[in-house]
Amino acid sequence: MSSLTMALRDSGAMLRRDLRHTMRMPSFLVSSIGMPVIMLLMFVGLFGKSLGEGVTGGSGDYINYVAPGIILMTGAFGSGVTAVSICLDMTEGIVDRFRTMAITRSSVLTGQVVGSVLRALLSVSLVTCITLLMGFDPNATAVEWVAAIGVFTMLTFALTWMVVAVGLLTKNPAGANTATMPLQFLPFLSSAFVPTDSMPTGVRWIAEYQPFTPVTETVRGLLLGTEIGSSAWESIAWCAGLALIGYLWSRHLFNTKEAVR
Repeated sequence: MSSLTMALRDSGAMLRRDLRHTMRMPSFLVSSIGMPVIMLLMFVGLFGKSLGEGVTGGSGDYINYVAPGIILMTGAFGSGVTAVSICLDMTEGIVDRFRTMAITRSSVLTGQVVGSVLRALLSVSLVTCITLLMGFDPNATAVEWVAAIGVFTMLTFALTWMVVAVGLLTKNPAGANTATMPLQFLPFLSSAFVPTDSMPTGVRWIAEYQPFTPVTETVRGLLLGTEIGSSAWESIAWCAGLALIGYLWSRHLFNTKEAVR
């Protein structure tokens, strides 16, 4: 059996393990859906009228502007689950057991990453249905929907590798969850809720030079037909860079760090 075949087999086994954990603890999935829905209800139901006048100039519903950003937030809010899961594996001794078995070391991490992406896709499908019920009215074609899903998957994959490194660095699950909070709230400093040109200078600089703004603009353009410009290429560059950094960092930590009891 080739090394690639063994790696795929072992990663599949770890993926099945991760999915079984998800079935046993559905609260993890509910939490990744709950926060985006709360944000949607709050910003559309409570602030939608006032924010909508400034964002759309009275020419359209605010939910059409904010829904793409809320959908992308689903991946960020689900990242805490992955960090906690990785940290639990490191602290409960199961990683020591895996290290004594004839399995590919990288499969322990790749199984978690693929499982996280699948959970995020399920979560985002449910959140998208809620936005449609609340009045979100995209005019995207089937190809544009597929492209938008691809962009979301690309972002989630990159963020997942970053939070895997966070889970390996932290010493307990509470610390792992807390350490991912800046990442979860980064969308608030993007164009998800208001255009960047309406922000103060310092905040606008942060918003324009972070991954969520180009990704949001790309998804918004695909679903609503707004201008994308260079955002698509910026999104690819951000996601590829974060995924590579997260992967190399996670692999180094996993290979050098002893499991903590």
